[in-house]
Amino acid sequence: MNIVLIVAAYLLGAIPFGYVLVRLFTGDDIRRSGSGNIGATNAMRASRTAGILTLLLDAGKGALAVGLAQRFSSEPRVPVIAAVAVILGHVFPIFLRFRGGKGVATGCGAFALLAPYAVAAVLVLFVVVVFSSRYVSLGSIAAAALFPVFAFLFGYGGSVVWICILGSILIIARHQANIRRIFRGEEHKFSLKS
Repeated sequence: MNIVLIVAAYLLGAIPFGYVLVRLFTGDDIRRSGSGNIGATNAMRASRTAGILTLLLDAGKGALAVGLAQRFSSEPRVPVIAAVAVILGHVFPIFLRFRGGKGVATGCGAFALLAPYAVAAVLVLFVVVVFSSRYVSLGSIAAAALFPVFAFLFGYGGSVVWICILGSILIIARHQANIRRIFRGEEHKFSLKS
């Protein structure tokens, strides 16, 4: 059962909601527009509705994967492993030849059940950074970098903190191109008007 739950978590993560929704709303392939990413930020550039739905569904699949593991496994490490599996599924989806998103929304949904106070803290940090810098990617990077710190400060267990570190490293690594564009002044800026 534990193996089934972990595999199910990966497969849930691998559902490419951004790709599917942009196809439905615009007929376009999200991988050929904007940043080429299948996540909510790029989906928003194609369709505001598709972007919002992608954000909600990507976070939802993260929460569902961990929730199922918490419900059906008596082993405390399984929900933690499921959190990693669902993020890996989103970042490396088998349905799109292992080329997926950056894992921010999915990770947020997954860790909301494992470390809710830490997630709340980084969401506040994310909003502050995005609205002060107008870079969504910078907000994501800052939130990911400080998430393990908040998890530790709020007293979550060692296994949760270590998985937070692993998840943060993965998310930041997926933002390498964004980091380069920020330093070059070429990164897309967030605007409520566009």
